[in-house]
Amino acid sequence: MSYIDGFVIAVPNANREQFIAHARAFDAIFVEFGAIRVVECWGDDVPDGKLTDFRRAVQATQHESVVFSWVEWPDKATRDAGMSKFMQDPRMEAAAKCPFDGKRMIFGGFQSVVSLPE
Repeated sequence: MSYIDGFVIAVPNANREQFIAHARAFDAIFVEFGAIRVVECWGDDVPDGKLTDFRRAVQATQHESVVFSWVEWPDKATRDAGMSKFMQDPRMEAAAKCPFDGKRMIFGGFQSVVSLPE
């Protein structure tokens, strides 16, 4: 089964188009290094929870939207090799000018356990 890297970030609403351009540029690098698919989702229905929620997880302000993203890899070995290449790629220098606060990003790698339809 595939391996998934998941990300949640807060992006200023005023930076939406800048974020989309940033994502298109950097997501293409993931694909170049072996990712099967990259999905970027702009928050549309992200409710406040009683104990925790997406907005609190990334300390989103009222002027920010939550973005939920994932990178699908064929397996963990491909992901590990691809992420290593990604982090060492000279194009990553431009990532310092990202349109969001990367310090508030939450992320992790996940092994698929159920995938439908198969």
